[in-house]
Amino acid sequence: MTTAREIMTEDAECIGAEETVLEAAKKMTRMGVGALPICGTDDRLKGMLTDRDIVVKVLGAGKDPAQVKAGELAQGEAVTIGADDDAQEIMRTMSEHKVRRLPVIDGHRLVGIVAQADVARALPDPQVGDLLQALSTD
Repeated sequence: MTTAREIMTEDAECIGAEETVLEAAKKMTRMGVGALPICGTDDRLKGMLTDRDIVVKVLGAGKDPAQVKAGELAQGEAVTIGADDDAQEIMRTMSEHKVRRLPVIDGHRLVGIVAQADVARALPDPQVGDLLQALSTD
């Protein structure tokens, strides 16, 4: 069975918890991504920051993105997947938590990101449909 390590995007870059949301937006633009892991000064994953978070929780709320810290938007414990977990476990975790991207952890270290599209390429067609349906329903 295909593992997260085999299908993930390696070398995921974090946004520091103390960096601003404006810095995060610039980094997303430069990298061409819609989400960044939020890492603390202890090099541990604190959460994920998405472009939607920036729009809804910062801009839409009338806050200044140059003043809001990325760490302020980290909510609870981050949903992650182990580097050696298989595609079925990734699909289950994405479906259960209704997330389209999962940080991949090896021990406590961030080693990559698995996106919905990565999983879709690794699964047989009927299971891809199940994943897309699970992520698309409220």
